[in-house]
Amino acid sequence: MKHLPRLVSLSALLLLIISCATLKPIEYRTFKNFDIQRMGFSSTLVKMDLVYFNPNSFGLQLKSTDIDIFINDVYLGHSLQLYQVTLPRKEEFSFPITIDVDMKNVLKNGLSTLFTSQVKVKIIGSVKVGKANTFIIFPIRYEEFHQFTIF
Repeated sequence: MKHLPRLVSLSALLLLIISCATLKPIEYRTFKNFDIQRMGFSSTLVKMDLVYFNPNSFGLQLKSTDIDIFINDVYLGHSLQLYQVTLPRKEEFSFPITIDVDMKNVLKNGLSTLFTSQVKVKIIGSVKVGKANTFIIFPIRYEEFHQFTIF
């Protein structure tokens, strides 16, 4: 009887290790609801929703995202979100992010981007997901062409 708490703790730890080993990374799908919140010469505040898919047969918690966003290989900005979101199992989900865009860099290197209807969007970074206060960091790497007009 005196070994029961130790056995329960060991069993719980083993179950946690086994369940984490089968954790599949969430998949970035696309973005939607692109909106310019505040436009300025030195910086612009952009808001959008990122759409992901949870391929796991159980719900998860998304604890944080840390991503860099590029448009036609020009650095657009960085987004660091530190809030917890519940992810449904085997379902797409979205959450909003904000990006403070360095307009000097965009205007200097990517003025031609404003006059094209199709742009290459590249997102590189990581997401931290988990369950029961155990989190794993998964890399995000997405690159695809999108129809886009600013006007």
